[in-house]
Order: sequence, then structure tokens, then C-alpha cells
Amino acid sequence: MILFLDYDGVLHPDAAYLVNGRPELHADGELFMWAPILRDILQPYADLRIVLSTSWVRVLGFARARDYLPPELSYRVIGGTWHSAMRRHSEVSHRLDEGWFIAMSRYEEIARYIARAGPRAASWLAVDDDADGWDDGLRDRLVQTDGEVGLSSPGAQEELRSKLRHLASK
Repeated sequence: MILFLDYDGVLHPDAAYLVNGRPELHADGELFMWAPILRDILQPYADLRIVLSTSWVRVLGFARARDYLPPELSYRVIGGTWHSAMRRHSEVSHRLDEGWFIAMSRYEEIARYIARAGPRAASWLAVDDDADGWDDGLRDRLVQTDGEVGLSSPGAQEELRSKLRHLASK
């Protein structure tokens, strides 16, 4: 089982900004304050792995983004929807051009990862506060959080638990 995980609006409010190369939360609380909730929800699923579907990977790099997670979650991380190899030189300016990726919806990023991963990614869910462009036929694979309360919402927690139980039973 794979869980595609966004950070902002899921593990802390959607108010994180990069300041002098470091993420800062510009809201009450602290970065990753709801990570213990996710850790507890995932605890029964020893084989579940996480793929980071967060802009943190593109901005900070995979290892640095992964290492912001507590160890109880970071050991589960197997990849990201973004990889530095996706950067390409623009034919015109020789600058790195990643605009094509930035223009993708989160669902498109995840669908691209699943297409590349093949059968090993057949059993998956996503937790994200961004549902723009999500395929209606796969809406049951998304736990959409409210960007202000993320996984602190009892409703989001129960939806994630329920969808994980359903996937695990297949």
C-alpha cells in the first residue's frame, strides 16, 4: 500500500513559507504538529509506504524534505512524485525549466508516478488539501483535508482510517 502525502494543509496549516532557505509556519502551532496523528493512524499498516507528493521535495530536495518528517514516518518514505532528474534545460535560456511540473495538478503528479511505478502502485491513497483536477472516478482514493486544520480534523482522521481499512482488506 502506498500513501501519497502532502505536507502543507495536512501535517500543519497551509501557511508554510520558505524564509532564508528554511520553511517557517506563519500560523499558530508548529511545522508537522499533526504528524503524530498520521503516525498513529498508520501504525497498524506495517507494509504501508509513503510517497511524498508535496512541493517541499521540488523546493528543498528529496532527502531534506523527507527528513523533516519524524523518524516514525520518514522510514516509510520510498520516493516522491518529483525527482531532480525531472528538471531539464530550456532550449532557449539554459536555465532549469520545471514549469511543466509546476503546472500539473496534484492528481496529475500522482497519476504520473503510478503510471511509472506500474503494478507495485496498484494499492494507494492520497492525503492532500488540494483536490483541483482530481479524477472524479478516483475521488475515493483521496482524503481531502481542510488546509487550516489538516489531520487534526476528526472527520479527516476517520476518513483516512476507513479508506486504509478498505484498501488493506482487498
